Amino acid sequence: MGVYLSTPKTEKFSDDGENENLRYGLSSMQGWRTSMEDAHAAYPNLDCLTSFFGVYDGHGGQAVSKFCAKYLHQQVIKHEAYSSGDIGTALQKSFLRLDEMMCGQRGWRELTILGDKKDQFSGMMEKLIWSPRSGEVNGRQTDDWSVEEGPYSNYEGPTCGSTACVAIIRNNQLVVANSGDSRCVISRKCQAYNLSKDHKPDLESEKERILNAGGFIHCGRVNGSLNLTRAIGDMELKKDKSLPAEKQILTANPDINMVEICQDDDFLVLACDGIWDCMSSQQLVDFVLEELKTESKLSTVCEKVFDRCLAPNSGGEGCDNMTMILVQFKKRPDLGPSTSNKHSSLDQPSRSSDSKDKPKSS
Repeated sequence: MGVYLSTPKTEKFSDDGENENLRYGLSSMQGWRTSMEDAHAAYPNLDCLTSFFGVYDGHGGQAVSKFCAKYLHQQVIKHEAYSSGDIGTALQKSFLRLDEMMCGQRGWRELTILGDKKDQFSGMMEKLIWSPRSGEVNGRQTDDWSVEEGPYSNYEGPTCGSTACVAIIRNNQLVVANSGDSRCVISRKCQAYNLSKDHKPDLESEKERILNAGGFIHCGRVNGSLNLTRAIGDMELKKDKSLPAEKQILTANPDINMVEICQDDDFLVLACDGIWDCMSSQQLVDFVLEELKTESKLSTVCEKVFDRCLAPNSGGEGCDNMTMILVQFKKRPDLGPSTSNKHSSLDQPSRSSDSKDKPKSS
């Protein structure tokens, strides 16, 4: 069977929710893949002012994507920059912090519990045998991520990894952090604007960092293995102790984009590349807008996107895991109209010339 099933798993796991400022729907589907490696997080009330949404597309296993879904939002709200209102810094530091948290005995145990079922029992037994110490390193307090001693104290972190694309909404402010090739798109006056950049080896800035760190690109893949240039995890590509985390061959360091939400904004989409391989940003916006004319349940719209993207046969586009979060903004009097200045905070509109058609049967 290789990396594909003989028939796709089309069962969808969906959810909907809302608060006074927005409503959301989300869904995930395994599809043709032999396992589900995507994860997601949706917290419309992260605190009394803030909503948090994230998609995590794992590779090489499900452990790191699940780790991100469990811990990334927790790290963000604990960071001192978050308390002072600097959401961008809190996100950037939290992305990098997750790589540190996945090392050592505690990191190994957490990843084992979150990983494949055959490994979960081992991780649970380790939790019973090895007790955590206080969160101290060399006599200084770090954070509440307790340090554990055990046979995996020198564990250098996972060889699998995950993308992370996160959107935080506080009042009229939207902050997007992205590492990898999952994507966040906003619809403004029915026009798609990308709020994140796909981190691929053909980007000159990414290529420069990789080469400067001693890596190489072969057949469009970093060191001949990964087809993306930023991710959480994949610690074998982050071993140069002479370089900071931001300058490693592969880095978790996210791009941060901040946008002011206005009356012209229709909705926000976060999705893994299982969607973007099949549809351009504008195609997806057009599809969602059309569905919203007759469908009020947002998770159902996400499910219909999956049905649109799913390939009829295994192999090629439309065969990946699929995860999507759709966030619709409620119209509020405190949201101002868009202006040319506000539009300048967005990238140029996504063009349909690079559109992806639905995979056709071969």
